[in-house]
Amino acid sequence: MIYLVLSILISSLLFVIFKLFDVFKINTLQAIVVNYVIALSFGLSTSTSSLSVVEIPKQPWFLGAFCLGFLFILVFNVMGITAQKNGLSVASVAGKMSVVIPVVFGVFIYNESVGFFKVIGILLALIAVYLSSAKSDTTPVKFKNLVFPLLLFVGSGCIDAGLKYVESTSVSDAAVPMFLATIFGCAFVLGVFVVVIQMINGKFQFQFKNILGGIALGIPNYYSMEFLIKALQTEGMESSTLFTINNVSVVIFTTIFALVFFKEKLIKKNWIGLGLAVVSILLVALV
Repeated sequence: MIYLVLSILISSLLFVIFKLFDVFKINTLQAIVVNYVIALSFGLSTSTSSLSVVEIPKQPWFLGAFCLGFLFILVFNVMGITAQKNGLSVASVAGKMSVVIPVVFGVFIYNESVGFFKVIGILLALIAVYLSSAKSDTTPVKFKNLVFPLLLFVGSGCIDAGLKYVESTSVSDAAVPMFLATIFGCAFVLGVFVVVIQMINGKFQFQFKNILGGIALGIPNYYSMEFLIKALQTEGMESSTLFTINNVSVVIFTTIFALVFFKEKLIKKNWIGLGLAVVSILLVALV
């Protein structure tokens, strides 16, 4: 249980850090690339594996790690943009309600049951994304305000589903640090590729504060993943229950941070969306 608690606290902190990037005008992409160097170094330093670099691609979890690395760099950018453009509460709702995706994944891959309440929960999750993205109680939500929350919703859900699948089929306890290091390493390489393209196009502007932002993000990013995987490996707790507790808690903590530290204002639609988010997660994963 301690690993789950630590994962919740650190995952909530990640949203706050992204919000601070906007406050201090830190380039999100550059900070994310640096973040993966830090996370990679932590994974390598804590690994007890004797694998060499040439042996890593031969591991059964490598392809999954590569795909997750691609999703990480993509979703982390979307998370940062969502937190900055839509607010912390919207980002946390869109990102953490995505628990419905690994649940649906489980229905098809693990032949888990699907009932009336799960279907209702999935529909409520989509409505919650819509309402939490609203800027006014009297006018409809504009499509441009939904794009990044929806991308974050889908991307985060794919990461959760992919992480659970690879962890349960290919990753041993001893291989966790090297598995994470590989994910972060792949994300770093892909991020550098994007930065190089920016440099070629003359859109790259380096600032030292971007490195500091990457360091501040990289350390909690690594441990949020390590603690989540260790929590998933805990005997006696189903993954659906664990993801539910984790995601609901992060939504609640992040909303509290948004209200207290960043003075974000939530309209009636946002509060309804937040409430539906919690209800939808509980219906999907626990009923």
